[in-house]
Formats: sequence, C-alpha cells, structure tokens
Amino acid sequence: MLTQRSRYALRAMLFLAGRPAAGAPTPMNRIAAEANVPRKFLELILADLREAGFLSSTRGKAGGYRLARPTHLISLGEIIRVIEGPLALVPCVSRTAYRPCNDCKDEASCAIRHAMARVRDETARILDGTSLADAVAEDLAAA
Repeated sequence: MLTQRSRYALRAMLFLAGRPAAGAPTPMNRIAAEANVPRKFLELILADLREAGFLSSTRGKAGGYRLARPTHLISLGEIIRVIEGPLALVPCVSRTAYRPCNDCKDEASCAIRHAMARVRDETARILDGTSLADAVAEDLAAA
C-alpha cells in the first residue's frame, strides 16, 4: 500500500510538473497549499527529493523549488523509491534491497516469492513507465 508520505511526494511533484519549467521557483508554502500537503511533512519530502536530484532549490525571499529534470525524465517509480525504498512487497524479491525471508524453507520453490516477483515486475513496469509528463497529461485529459 502506498504510504501517505509517498502520496504527498507525488502530489508535490505533480504540482511542480504543472508549473512552467523556465518560471520562477515555487515557494514551499504555495506547494503545500496547492498540493494539500502539511508543510512539516513537505519540508522533509522536498529535502529527500532534492537530494535525489529531482528538485533544485533557491534560497531567499524569491526562492523555492523547481524540477531539476524535464517532466518526461522523472518516473513515478523513481519518486516512490526515493520516499519508500524498494517497490517489492517482500524482501526476497527486491532488486535493490534483497534479504531472504526468515520463515521461508526454500526460496526456489516458494509460491509466495514467485507471485510477489510478478507483482514487483508489473508494478515497476507501470510506475517506471509513467513519467510526471504522462501523469499530468492524463490528469488534464480527465478534467
């Protein structure tokens, strides 16, 4: 299940994706209000996204945040991984944080592992194949 933190991150990034790329940086208070994200949470989330290279920030009175890359080069999967970590529901199928399950007798024949690997693959395919540009375009088409 997607955590509230991930939903907040996605909302903030989608809001920024709808802003002009060459425009002025967007102040954190505006992002919080428009994306409906509590400012306290947003500070931490934006710091993580900036550190991951998705955002650039400008200090000062006219400061704020803007996307560091074009919207078509940032996927929803990348954002979720920064905030949550691996997409895998169980650690034994994670590509980036593999750990054997403590209670598994035989990974090779584990039906749960095989099913969760398929879930991970399809989830990654969809989320990594959906950019901010795609999501914004779908949102506009639905409006």
